[in-house]
Amino acid sequence: MARQIHRVAVIGSGVMGAGIAAHLANVGIPSYLLDIVPRSLTAEEEAKGLTLESPQVRNRIAEQGKARLLKEKPAPLYDAGRIDLITTGNLEDHLHYLKEADWIIEVVVENLEVKRKVFEQVDQYRRPGTIVSSNTSGISIHAMAEGRSEDFRRHFLGTHFFNPPRYLKLLEVIPHSETDPELVEFMKEFGEKRLGKGVVVCKDTVNFIANRIGTYGLLVTVDAMLKGGYGVDEVDAVTGPAMGRPKSATFRTLDVVGLDTFLHVANNVYENVTDPEEKKVFIIPGFMQEMVEKKWLGSKSGQGFFKQVKSEAGKEILALDIDRMEYRPRKKLNAPSLQASKSAKDLKTKLQTLIYAKDRAGELAWNITKKTLIYAANKLGEIADDILSIDRAMRWGFGWELGPFELWDAIGFQKSAARMKEEGEVLPAWIEEMLASGKSSFYLSQEGKRFHYLKGEYKGIEERKEVISLARLKEAGKEIKGNAGASLIDLGDGVACLEFHSTGNALGTDIIQIAHYALEEVERNYEGLVIGNQGKHFSAGANLMLILMEAQDENWDEIRYIGQQLQNFTMKVKYFNKPVVSAPFSMTLGGGFEVAATAARIQAAAETYMGLVETGVGVIPAGGGCKEMLYRFMERVPEGSNIDIQPLVNQVFETIALAKVSTSADDAKKLGYLRPQDGITINQDYLIYDAKQKVLELAKAGYRAPQPKKIKVVGEPGYAVMKLAAYSMRTSGYISEHDEKIASKLAFVLAGGNLPAGTEVSEQYLLDLELEAFISLAGEPKSQARMQHMLATGKPLRN
Repeated sequence: MARQIHRVAVIGSGVMGAGIAAHLANVGIPSYLLDIVPRSLTAEEEAKGLTLESPQVRNRIAEQGKARLLKEKPAPLYDAGRIDLITTGNLEDHLHYLKEADWIIEVVVENLEVKRKVFEQVDQYRRPGTIVSSNTSGISIHAMAEGRSEDFRRHFLGTHFFNPPRYLKLLEVIPHSETDPELVEFMKEFGEKRLGKGVVVCKDTVNFIANRIGTYGLLVTVDAMLKGGYGVDEVDAVTGPAMGRPKSATFRTLDVVGLDTFLHVANNVYENVTDPEEKKVFIIPGFMQEMVEKKWLGSKSGQGFFKQVKSEAGKEILALDIDRMEYRPRKKLNAPSLQASKSAKDLKTKLQTLIYAKDRAGELAWNITKKTLIYAANKLGEIADDILSIDRAMRWGFGWELGPFELWDAIGFQKSAARMKEEGEVLPAWIEEMLASGKSSFYLSQEGKRFHYLKGEYKGIEERKEVISLARLKEAGKEIKGNAGASLIDLGDGVACLEFHSTGNALGTDIIQIAHYALEEVERNYEGLVIGNQGKHFSAGANLMLILMEAQDENWDEIRYIGQQLQNFTMKVKYFNKPVVSAPFSMTLGGGFEVAATAARIQAAAETYMGLVETGVGVIPAGGGCKEMLYRFMERVPEGSNIDIQPLVNQVFETIALAKVSTSADDAKKLGYLRPQDGITINQDYLIYDAKQKVLELAKAGYRAPQPKKIKVVGEPGYAVMKLAAYSMRTSGYISEHDEKIASKLAFVLAGGNLPAGTEVSEQYLLDLELEAFISLAGEPKSQARMQHMLATGKPLRN
C-alpha cells in the first residue's frame, strides 16, 4: 500500500466515535477525538470556578467519551494503556488537528444537514489527498458530498463500522459516483489487513446492505409474532442459535441496540423507498412507538422488551407482554422441533429440523425465513452486485452463521422455493431462471474452490492469499490423516497443520492420537507444523465429561494415563526438532493453553481469551500448565542473578488460583500467557497464514530445539507463603474452604514440594507433581460437583 494512514481524526465522541478511536488505538494508530464545545457549565464545573473558556470545559464532551472507554463492557480496548493513543479536542479550538490527519472520520448525529456543516469545516482544514469518510448507517454518501471541493469528493466515501467496533467484524465501504476507485481498493485492503475487518463494498443506497436486510428481517419477525400470537421470549427461543443466529436473538438484541436507534434506522428506509409494498413493511408497529414514548428503550433505560428485577432467588428477568404492555415472568415455547434441533449434528440439519417442522416453532421460523430470503433476492443488484457481499454482510455485521443465500442452500433451495410458490409467494425473475435451468444451489465447491451464482453462471470466489481455509484444503484432498477429533492437513510449502475438530475442540484421546502421528509425519516429510483450527474456539480444554466419568468410577490409572498422554505430547512439541507454531484464538483454556504454550512460537488472534481455568472445576492444570507458567516467569530472571523469585511465583499462583483469563492477546502478554516474542494477528482470517509464515521463517533461520533447563523453585518456605495467602483469602470470605484446598495443592506444585528454597528441579519433576495433585483433587466430591455443574450449566460452581 503506497498510501499510509499514520494518524486519524474522529469527529464525534459518542459511543460509536469513541469506539472507533478505541479500535484504532488497538491496532496502534493514534487519533484525535473531537466534539462540540459545551454551551453551559455543569454544577461540578461551577463549583471548581471554571468558565466556558476553560480548556477542560471546552474539551469536556470528547473527554467524557474517552473516559467512558475504560468503563464500558465488553471493553472497547485490547489494553487500557492504549487509551493514551487518543488525544481529545473540540471543533473550535482544534480544527488544525485535521491538517495532521491522513483519514478523517465523521461520526456525528444521523442528520444530513449537520453532517454537511461538519464537512464544510473539514474541507477548509484538510490537506489535499486526505481521506474523509462518514460512519453513517444509511444516509446517502452522494448527498453528503454535494457542494464540496473536487479533491474532497474524490477522497470521500462511507465507512460504516458496526457497534461495538472492536468486536463486530463488518466494515461497509460505500463509494459514491466520484470516489477515486484506487481509494476504494486501498480502504478495502487497509480495513482487512490493518483494522482486521471483513470489508464489503456496498452501493450508495438507503441503509446499505446489512441494516437494510437486518431491519427488514426484524420487522417481518415482529409481524409474524403479532399474527401468530407469540411472546417476545418465545420468539427469542426460535430466532437465536436454533436458526444459526446469536444468543441475543431478536428482542434481546433490540434491547442492546436501543429501540430508539432501531426505529431511526427503520424510518430511514420508510422515508427513502418508493415501492408501496416495501414501504408498508417498514411502518413501525404501535406498541413499539408506545415503548419509545414510555422510554422503554432497552438496556440503556433499564427496561425494554425485557426487564431485570429483584426476586426471592436474587434476580429475575421479566418479559414484556405487548398486549397488556406489562411485564410478566418469562415462559418457554414448548415445541418438539426446538428440542430436536438442539441435538442435530450440524447447522444444516438443525435448520431443516426446525424450519420444516409443523409446530409453532417451525411455523414461526419458516415465516420469518421465507420473507427474508425473498427480500434479499429482490434486493440483489440494488444494494449489492453479488450474493457473496450480501451473505458476508449479514454474517459479519449481524453474527448470523449463514447469510441469506447460504441459508437458502442449507434448507434446500429447490424444496423451499417450491413451498414458497405453493404458499403464493412471488419469487424474483432471476430465482425463477435458476429453478428453470435446474440449478440446485447458490454456491458450489469443487476441488477445494468455491463458486457463487452470478448472472446465469457460477463464478469463482477470489480470496486473498492470506486467507487459508482448512475446510477447502480438505475438500481438495489435502488431509494427510484424520479421525473424529483431529486432522493433519498439508498447508503447502512444506508446512502441515494439526487441526482439532472435536465438540468444543475438547482435548481427548482421539486428538492426542493424531497429534503424536502429526509430529512423526512432520519429522519425516515437512519443514514444520502449525497447530490451529477454524472452529468457534481454539480449545476449551480437556474432555471434562471423560474426566468426570473416570473419577466417578475411581479409574485413577485411566486418568493418570490421559494426563500423561497430554504431558508427553506437550513436551514433544516443546523439544521438537522442527518449528511448531500454535495459532490460538477466542477461548484458549486449560489444556488448550497447555498445547499452545509449548510451541516454539504462538501466533495468537487479537481476540484470544487465554487462561488456566481448572480451579473453576475443582482441579489444577496437569498437562504442563503450572510448569510452563513457572518456566515463562523464570525466563524473566537474568542468568546468574540472585534476585528473590518468590514475587514471580506469587504472580503465577494468583493467576492460576483465580483462573484469570485474558481479555485479549495484548492482555495475555500482560498476564504472562504470551511471551514477548509471540505474535498477534488482528484479522483472524489471516491467522493460519501468519502462523505458517512464522514456521517458514523459523525453518529458514535454521531452527533448533531448545535445550532442557532446570527450574529453580521456592521450596517449602515459598509453599508456606502461598498457603498463608490462600488462608487469608478464605478467612476474609473471598474464597471457600474447598477453594483453599485447591489453592494449597497448587501452591505445593508451584513451590516444588517440600524441597529447600533454591533447589533446581526438572520439568518432569513438576509434571509429576501436577498430575498427582490433579488426580487427588479429581477424587474430591466437591470437585466432581464442580465438574458436573460446569457440564450442565456452562458456569463455575463455588462450593
